[in-house]
Amino acid sequence: MKGRIPAPCLCLVTSLSVCGDAATLVERTGAAVRGGVNMVQLREKELSGGDLLELALRLREATQGQALLFVNERVDVAMACGADGVQLGERALPVEAARRLSSGKLLIGRSVHSAEGALEAEEAGSDVLTVGTVFATASHPGIRPGGVALIEEVASRVGLPLLGIGGIEAGNAAQVIRAGASGVAVIRAVLAAPDPEEAARALWQAISLSWPCRSGQGETP
Repeated sequence: MKGRIPAPCLCLVTSLSVCGDAATLVERTGAAVRGGVNMVQLREKELSGGDLLELALRLREATQGQALLFVNERVDVAMACGADGVQLGERALPVEAARRLSSGKLLIGRSVHSAEGALEAEEAGSDVLTVGTVFATASHPGIRPGGVALIEEVASRVGLPLLGIGGIEAGNAAQVIRAGASGVAVIRAVLAAPDPEEAARALWQAISLSWPCRSGQGETP
């Protein structure tokens, strides 16, 4: 049985390059979950299938019963580790194919960068959209950020949960929520922090306090 996207949602996207090794990544992810992360996306494109599955199983143990686990691109690994969903890039498998391969058992996330892409993903049957790049980020230095205006535009045209991504931290997360996002996805803001649990807690507080002021849900002070 498929789960549901939590609202609000604080998603942690993994990065071995930030953490250095798998053990540190799993440890920091566990700490982040204790701090409020309720969704984890395993995104390690350089790993072989076997190594990716091994890491996925360790993360499943760290998140079980506390946070959703999504696997980037690999439907087979997501199914094998008992993940909750799969995250697809704009040039990845079609949503319909991923749904068919998973026999409808996985939530399907889609990464989009425009309102048009968001509409296509919604029509294809996606369950959640990750929208970016919102703010400037070191991981994508050549991409011009869309700002909260991108979130506002997408939120006004689709009815799916939206997670803003790109340069988001505790100091600007509220802007993304107020623009209409259902949550935020972060990497370095948590994984590179001296204390991942406290960093996650600060982010969770920021998005929770701004939740009543989401666009269309209440008045922004």
